[in-house]
Amino acid sequence: MFLHSVNLWNLAFYALMVFMATLGLWDVFFGFEENKCSMSYMFEYPEYQKIELPKKLAKRYPAYELYLYGEGSYAEEHKSLPLTGIPVLFLPGNAGSYKQVRSIGSIALRKAEDIDFKYHFDFFSVNFNEELVALYGGSLQKQTKFVHECIKTILKLYKGQEFAPKSVAIIGHSMGGLVARALLTLKNFKQDLINLLITQATPHVAPVMPLDRFITDFYMTVNNYWILNARHINLTTLSVAGGFRDYQVRSGLTFLPKLSHHTSALSVVSSAVPKTWVSTDHLSIVWCKQLQLTTIRAFFDLIDADTKQITQNPKKKLSVLNHHFIRHPAKHFEENPAIISDLTGTSMWVPVKVSKWTYVAYNESDKIYFTFPLANHRKIYTHVYCQSTMLDTNSWIFGCINSTSMCRQGVDLSWKAELLPTIKSLTLRLQDYPSLSHLVVYVPSIHGSKFVVDCEFFKKETRSIQLPVTHLFSFGLSSRKVILNTSGLFYNIELLNFGQIYQAFKINVVSKCSSVKEEITSIYKLHIPWSYEDSLTIAQAPSSTEISLKLHIAQPENDSHVALLKMYTSSDCQYEVTVKTSFSQILGQVVRFHGGALPAYVISSILLAYGGQLYSLFSTGHCLEYAAMLDKEAKPYKVDPFVIMIKFLLGYKWFKELWDVLLLPELDAIVLTSQSMCFPLVSLILFLFGTCTAYWGGLLSSTSVRLLSSLWLALKRPSELPKDIKMISADLPFLTVVLIIVSWTTCGAFAILLTYLYYVFKIVHLQASLTSYKNSQTVNPKHSRRSEKKCSQHKDSAAHHRRLSAGDAEDSIRMHSTVINLLTWVVLLSMPSLIYWLKNLRYYFKLNPDPCKPLAFILIPTMAILGNTYTVSIKSRRPSVSLVRILGADMALLIKPR
Repeated sequence: MFLHSVNLWNLAFYALMVFMATLGLWDVFFGFEENKCSMSYMFEYPEYQKIELPKKLAKRYPAYELYLYGEGSYAEEHKSLPLTGIPVLFLPGNAGSYKQVRSIGSIALRKAEDIDFKYHFDFFSVNFNEELVALYGGSLQKQTKFVHECIKTILKLYKGQEFAPKSVAIIGHSMGGLVARALLTLKNFKQDLINLLITQATPHVAPVMPLDRFITDFYMTVNNYWILNARHINLTTLSVAGGFRDYQVRSGLTFLPKLSHHTSALSVVSSAVPKTWVSTDHLSIVWCKQLQLTTIRAFFDLIDADTKQITQNPKKKLSVLNHHFIRHPAKHFEENPAIISDLTGTSMWVPVKVSKWTYVAYNESDKIYFTFPLANHRKIYTHVYCQSTMLDTNSWIFGCINSTSMCRQGVDLSWKAELLPTIKSLTLRLQDYPSLSHLVVYVPSIHGSKFVVDCEFFKKETRSIQLPVTHLFSFGLSSRKVILNTSGLFYNIELLNFGQIYQAFKINVVSKCSSVKEEITSIYKLHIPWSYEDSLTIAQAPSSTEISLKLHIAQPENDSHVALLKMYTSSDCQYEVTVKTSFSQILGQVVRFHGGALPAYVISSILLAYGGQLYSLFSTGHCLEYAAMLDKEAKPYKVDPFVIMIKFLLGYKWFKELWDVLLLPELDAIVLTSQSMCFPLVSLILFLFGTCTAYWGGLLSSTSVRLLSSLWLALKRPSELPKDIKMISADLPFLTVVLIIVSWTTCGAFAILLTYLYYVFKIVHLQASLTSYKNSQTVNPKHSRRSEKKCSQHKDSAAHHRRLSAGDAEDSIRMHSTVINLLTWVVLLSMPSLIYWLKNLRYYFKLNPDPCKPLAFILIPTMAILGNTYTVSIKSRRPSVSLVRILGADMALLIKPR
């Protein structure tokens, strides 16, 4: 019956919307590179030593615990406290386990063993009882206060030691990173208790799903504090995102706000981290070996040799993090590196006068210095590029000042190099170094290994090629390409007109090589200059390589930089670069950035359809099918103008104050605009997706009611249609009071669920009665006609004692099925609070704070009355519902699901 009310064109439209939504969802959940993270393993059995907390603290936080991680002999030695190392506190995130500390803790332990425990770190971890804090924000403040107490407890474990720490470093995964930032908002918290904060896949900007006001209030408190007190916050902070593999927390949310006064904060995507170069999902970011090795190297470089603790020098901390997480020069970190190096010893000096040079080193017995005089090259070329496949950490390239053929000392240019997966490279603009007379490339003596060194001088315009991206609405039907014919080692492809999050493209690089004798490796690096979200692709030439081109962060309005495709190529190959729009990835960006707003659009469509049903009931006396009313009433022009008007009015101070007084949340459209996330047609696309979801949800709701009624008839004796229709039955007030008491004493979401089940039971019972009545009508039509006539006469004679007819029952079921569809979304959005309450039932019988309690107080009596309401009882009441249904739909878009 549900499908019969929809014409084929509309059904085809809904099927198309499902197909488009599937494309977007596939891109989000599957359209990324394979997991290239290496698993980190423990060499000895991991042990978690529970730290005894003060009794008052343990009583105040019965669900929380503090542990010290250890393995083997280290764990045995440290069972007898106090400790002597450097404290690091790990904070798990949403539904995270304290045992996730084992990966980084084990790697740190192995590193300490390598240096004979000259320095070592003690890794602590907090057990938050795997709470769903990303979905229920009521416990975030409690977690923050507990972490404060844990820090004080940890520092007490080092009392009396020669090099006792005065602060701890914190690693926060997911929401654990936000809790760490929230520590600074506590009244009695001293900022000096934290010396370093590293967050992994933490949504700093906004919650992934703002399901309750406690989450949004917590975010507002933390972010406002960090913005208003930026001048006084000296905490060095690093935020690492997982990239496109992390579909739970998109990387754009992890970037810390760039404040002019807060220069000690860095944000980077794992695919851009040197020696990592992989995207991680939300869980693998805590065990990805490449990333954890980088983190531990940074930790050991942060140690102050005098205090044997993490340095208090903010400049050094930022330098270390930049060295390991932003740009690695293929050298060990040095706080004050020597700029001038001695070039002495028994070495060969070989002059090179050509503009392009390659040297293959194999079993070299002598050290060789290759010198490139720059005087003549300056007249012709603007840049010089050198690369080496020897990835050791020694200096390898220098500059001589005012030298003829050799120099005793040279400027060490190795610090300006960049480490890549298979090479280390250096590009210099010659005019930036006017005092250099020669460039020197050093080849050490080696035995049994082979490496290649290349250098070439070039003009910038010959290696910088502009490639405008295709139009958004070309749908991949057109493409643009460039061919690199010259035999260069390095190219910059400037991707013009690319800088918005709604843009997505596929880049195809085809390499064709002549006389290939051995495997040739090419590196394609997508460089985004306004944020650290670079990604690398390694390809073996000849080959055809596809690269996804899309953004985590939109280009700022005042930024004029151009995104680049940096190509480290082979001079023996020709390269063809093609770019075209990827429609599926555009849909993926819509889902990735705006999927959280979809429930509001779904509810908006359902409310519009419900309003249409009420209007048809009042105007024609019959409630039309949900699908037909959805087609007729769910129109974006009934919603978007109202949202635009509210957005405009919120620009006035008086209206904004009135909005805040009414405790209404911030308008989604304003939030999206502030985050550069509003793009053309997104509201229309989401409305279409929402209408499609509402349609299939209605189909599922109607089908479920019919199936449950069939099951009811199979298990229970058929019942008759209700004889006495009353909006408020005798047992209704008692049931309402009981459910409100349940909501007050336990959990609002639990009471809402019980009320919802009661509502569904009433409708299933009505559907079963109607089915039974129709079956009896088919078997004995004469008796049925007499009963219908009798019912009609009775209805005319006593309006106050109405009996439900089959037609009225069908109308009522249509109306109630729509309400069930609507309430299903309300129940689903309140589920996180219920799950949290059930999980902590052994500690707390009453959920406090409870975001669903106010909603339950309104929803319980409303649903109870609606469950007893039939169309025949409201036909006589004709309120003006046209305005009500449109305003209801508009408010569904304005109010976030919470």
